[in-house]
Amino acid sequence: MSFLRAAVLYTALALGANPVWADMATLEALRDGSMKKLVFSEPQPVPDAALIDLQDEPRTMAEFAGKFVVLNFWATWCAPCRVEMPGLDALDAEFGGDRFEVVAVATGRNPVPAIRKFFDEIGVSHLTVLRDPKQGFARELGILGLPMTLILDPEGREIARLRGDAEWDSDSAKAIITALLEQGS
Repeated sequence: MSFLRAAVLYTALALGANPVWADMATLEALRDGSMKKLVFSEPQPVPDAALIDLQDEPRTMAEFAGKFVVLNFWATWCAPCRVEMPGLDALDAEFGGDRFEVVAVATGRNPVPAIRKFFDEIGVSHLTVLRDPKQGFARELGILGLPMTLILDPEGREIARLRGDAEWDSDSAKAIITALLEQGS
């Protein structure tokens, strides 16, 4: 009887599964080094946020619909953010396009001149940079420390979270992004 129940459950899950999660075991197995901190979860809704860009223009997360997004929360005063940001930039340079983008959200007080100086000093040039000056978006997502990085699916739902810094240009990170893009197509 338990075999029949398991078969019914497996069939129901397979028929209703999001293609991104068709092979979560593969995604988990790709985690190595600092990417072992990446925790996959069932898709969770992400609120649309009232963010601003470096020119003070309003922006929202809805703009990224249809893409996998690596959403990184950081600040100019954050030393680990300075260490990981070039890796995020390299990841976006390699994979960025119609189906993938890295979005760096400066949360809290981060004046535009300080942001520009931060990126100039570490040689970052590929990232979409948005600001969350009052930390409303970060609070809604439970961002309690920096850096914090979320992976969003093409429907804008959180599917993974990594606390702290990581090597986003590592072979492990690239393999995870490649697998997501392959499963999501």
